[in-house]
Amino acid sequence: MSIRSAFDQELEALRDNVLRLGSMVDTAINRAIQSLKERDQELARQIIANDEKINELRFKIEEDCLGLIARQQPAARDLRFIVAAMNIVLDLERMGDHAAGIATIVLRMGDEPLLKPLIDLPRMAQISQEMLRASLDAFMADDPDKALAITERDDEVDQLYNQIFRELISFMIEDPRTVTRAMYLLFCAHNVERIADRVTNICERVVFVATGRMEEIPSEAGSNVG
Repeated sequence: MSIRSAFDQELEALRDNVLRLGSMVDTAINRAIQSLKERDQELARQIIANDEKINELRFKIEEDCLGLIARQQPAARDLRFIVAAMNIVLDLERMGDHAAGIATIVLRMGDEPLLKPLIDLPRMAQISQEMLRASLDAFMADDPDKALAITERDDEVDQLYNQIFRELISFMIEDPRTVTRAMYLLFCAHNVERIADRVTNICERVVFVATGRMEEIPSEAGSNVG
């Protein structure tokens, strides 16, 4: 087997592991929202326990990336791909932390009833997950145009977050006894909003691999709170 063929196989294995980590994080986000909606404390505990597996895979991928750089001394686009992968898995691992953060809030809530029906928050999570999947597709396809288009959806998430924030503030002003329950939901919404922000980071890495430029992708609306 030629040196280049072996290198290509290692790059393919790296891609597979990044996708596997992304799938694990996607599942964690989905289950976190489910645990919140259903007030499922056992599921919340599983999410927190599984976060360690996400961490382990992230570190393995980083070690593989460093090994590739040391052994193969890649240049140009290959080097950018490996460096981007290292950054992407860090953002994915942080998304897993945000999912675990929601699960932790579910445990803290105990049997206390939700302050309001969950409508906007699950929608935020759905958009964030769609963004996550699309960003990983763009990374694998080396498609910067698709990556740029994905970031536009971050504004949808920000708008929903701002709406939730204003609504929960109004609850707290009208009845200070709701402060604790309102803050629980606000913390959950903030975790989801941060997930979408980290997807934008992934999209920036996709653009970096294709163009060699590392630039922040501006948000049209942005989050006005938090």
